[in-house]
Amino acid sequence: MRQGVEDRPRVLVVDDEKMIRDMLAEFLGMEGYEVRTAEDGVAAISELQQKEFDLVISDLKMPRMGGIALLEEIGKTAPSALTVIMTGFGTVETAIDAMKRGAYDYVLKPFKLDEVVHVLKRGLEKQRMAAENMRLREALSLYKVSEAIAASLSLDQVLETVGDGCIDELRADLASTWLDDGEGGFFERQRLVGPDVPSGAYLGRVAERAVFERLRADGQLLEQGTAGLAFFAEKPDVPLVSTLAVPLRVQARTIGCIVAASYTPNKRFDEGQRKLLSIIGSPAAAAIENARLYEDLQATFQQTIEGLAKAIDKMDRYTSGHSDRVAVYAVVLAKELGLSAAQVEIVRQSALMHDIGKIGCVLNLNKPGKLTVDEYESFKKHPSYGRDILDPIKFLHPLVPGVHLHHERWDGRGYPLGLVGADIPLVARIISVADTYDAMTSDRSYRRALPHKVALSEVKRCAGSQFDPEVANAFHGCIETYRGEQSASGSKVPA
Repeated sequence: MRQGVEDRPRVLVVDDEKMIRDMLAEFLGMEGYEVRTAEDGVAAISELQQKEFDLVISDLKMPRMGGIALLEEIGKTAPSALTVIMTGFGTVETAIDAMKRGAYDYVLKPFKLDEVVHVLKRGLEKQRMAAENMRLREALSLYKVSEAIAASLSLDQVLETVGDGCIDELRADLASTWLDDGEGGFFERQRLVGPDVPSGAYLGRVAERAVFERLRADGQLLEQGTAGLAFFAEKPDVPLVSTLAVPLRVQARTIGCIVAASYTPNKRFDEGQRKLLSIIGSPAAAAIENARLYEDLQATFQQTIEGLAKAIDKMDRYTSGHSDRVAVYAVVLAKELGLSAAQVEIVRQSALMHDIGKIGCVLNLNKPGKLTVDEYESFKKHPSYGRDILDPIKFLHPLVPGVHLHHERWDGRGYPLGLVGADIPLVARIISVADTYDAMTSDRSYRRALPHKVALSEVKRCAGSQFDPEVANAFHGCIETYRGEQSASGSKVPA
């Protein structure tokens, strides 16, 4: 049921007889209803477009537009309003047909005023129960939204869940989430538009200062109609129906807000919806804060990996950039094999770190010529050294398989464990191909770089012995595509 300023039920009386309109208006006004009147269906539609009504009492037969046609228009213009048809004994069947088309009830003329009030009260109680059931459904839906928010550490996913909750559960046409910028201001981090918004419609730009000033002063924002335009820096080109905003707070600190707007006639937010949106504001704020902290941790993680990778490459001027190139080739190959985005990222990070164990090898890696047997045996320990370096660092554990086992061979003749076939983790099999290809196509102290085609034929020749055949075959297709894209963009690729 509509909640007006005074919570008085609003009724529209539609009849072409002025005496009946005036009589009903006076009596219903005495009974506590807020009443408007209209002489026919056309005038009634005009009233419905300007104001929201809980109930419409309409005569069946009127000039210009009768009760049946009005009933159809009410379904479009004011679908939440209940319609009661007034009719004479001779048109009862038509009134019953109107009920089949969506009318709530009918009263027979001549009627007793008490009977009309009884029908209206019954209709309002039905509306109240329907609204209560809707609130329960919305509360359950928003509770599920809150659970989904709390379960994610991805900032984008958290914000998408919040925005979708506004669009789906509150039936908003615009959901705008604002976050603090760390410098005392706020910026729009996400903006979602509902499916009912006309194509090309401009919904305006939120005036963040006005919104946050209201939230700081009142802790809430709920405005109807044009009053909401005070909170838009750029006005929408469609009529604004309702505006709602709730703050996002962590302890006593405001980290942002959620702004929802409706541009659909008769789709107004109410106090119940504001409270429901506030309910998810707390877990949303906590989840956003956690997601940001996680992003900071991820950034630190990436910087740590990149710093260590550069430290490895600094040990040998001939392998400068090797880790970065192996990571690029490994990512191209992982995507070709259909790995998920998360798995591809593990491959990338592992490839960057794959030679970290060289830090533990006391060798002159810049010496001319090949390593001696003893030096090679010492060099072969670098995968195990890499594992030992990463093992104490818990957040680097996912990288250990690729670092420790990238020198294993498909035929079991690799090191350090001599694993065979599919016993070798896929990430290590991918890095093995990428590492060998880059080694062959790069200059070394003891030889010049091999041409791309020679290196690629060597990868193919060793499929089934050194390399996983499926991985080696996939590399053939994707490396050519990658080289073509790089050449087209002007980037340098191995000759």
